[in-house]
Amino acid sequence: MDAFLIQGPSPLKGEVEIDGAKNAALPILFASLMVEGEVVLQNIPKVQDVLTTRALFKKLGIPCKSNKKEFVLDPRKLTKVVAPYELVKQMRASILCLGPLLARYGEAKVSFPGGCTIGSRPINWHIDGLTRLGAEITVKDGFVEAKAKKLTGASFRFPKKTVTGTANVLCAAVLASGKTCLSNVAREPEIQDLCHFLVTMGARISGIGTATLEIQGVKHLRSGAYRVMDDRLEWGTFAIAAAATQGDVVIKSHLNGGITRLLIKKLREAGATISVDTANQCTHVTRLGSLKHVNITTRPYPGFPTDLQAPWMALMTQAKGISHIKEHIFENRFMHVAELSRLGAHIDIHGVNEAVVRGAPNTLTGAEIMASDLRASAALVIAALCAKGETRIRRIYHLDRGYQGMETKLQKLGASVKRIEAPI
Repeated sequence: MDAFLIQGPSPLKGEVEIDGAKNAALPILFASLMVEGEVVLQNIPKVQDVLTTRALFKKLGIPCKSNKKEFVLDPRKLTKVVAPYELVKQMRASILCLGPLLARYGEAKVSFPGGCTIGSRPINWHIDGLTRLGAEITVKDGFVEAKAKKLTGASFRFPKKTVTGTANVLCAAVLASGKTCLSNVAREPEIQDLCHFLVTMGARISGIGTATLEIQGVKHLRSGAYRVMDDRLEWGTFAIAAAATQGDVVIKSHLNGGITRLLIKKLREAGATISVDTANQCTHVTRLGSLKHVNITTRPYPGFPTDLQAPWMALMTQAKGISHIKEHIFENRFMHVAELSRLGAHIDIHGVNEAVVRGAPNTLTGAEIMASDLRASAALVIAALCAKGETRIRRIYHLDRGYQGMETKLQKLGASVKRIEAPI
């Protein structure tokens, strides 16, 4: 099992290029199952979740080819509509094949999903939305089984915003007959990217980027090519890391300014200097003086992303004063607190959704720590870069699920980071 060995403190300096968004690539890959022809996807990141998806497609009979720039698949080769437990348990996003398989082939059998243990993420709203469109769904023996002779457009309001739920029901609605109105949908950029992909393939969707999507069903989706958006969460991770380490980093990406605006605002409040060069598609992040404490509360987009809560906590260990971090998306997303404390961070948990960080002048020191989930891994890496001495981060496989070659990028920024084998 791999681990990271990090020698700190290590200010980051140089340029880093952001890869494609894992959270956009996965729903787009699964939505490709509905296309009647070859699909060419560009900017797909080489992360473990994509490799798991490719293995799942192979189980379904779908050949996939990939090179440095493109991912090519032909869903017409599909031979099975069953997503088995041994693959689905590795990532929660596997549930995203439910809606596309049901819409395209009239049936699907998907094992209950796995992934990061960051709280309860029920799929009942997926089931309710698909049922509203005419699906018959049963849950037994650890599988969700869905069948539909015909999906018909309908109105459905999600009781609470759900990214994967929105993606699943949206995909099914694209091939349902008639008009579907989905309200209180997730507005995340990754959902918008999924909508733009579907439209490119022939779907008819209006209201993209708003809380209400209207879908006029079509009979089929055509073959085509699409470039997946860059990863705003990787962008945010490196921006936070640059600020935390008193770095000087140029981040290159194709993200539009609206997606990163809130994080830029918060980083500036904390004391980072940020300049955006729209013409050259890059952002310069530096920090010369001390950091100030800044409170955050995670919310659905366009609020502060839950996936950057842990990295932000690592940043606040370097800030003067007391900062309050409230988690309003998942109820079990403070598992990184114990590991940050092992590095010397002073963090208290209040209730179930608030962490209070007492920052600088407390100094972090290297220690043996363990990652608990994907974004917690990123937080531990940032903290280790700030800590004095050597830090060994175990179970770094969590990080590999969502970041492509992070140690290589950090090395190019001057950090002392090694990937090593470590006993379980």
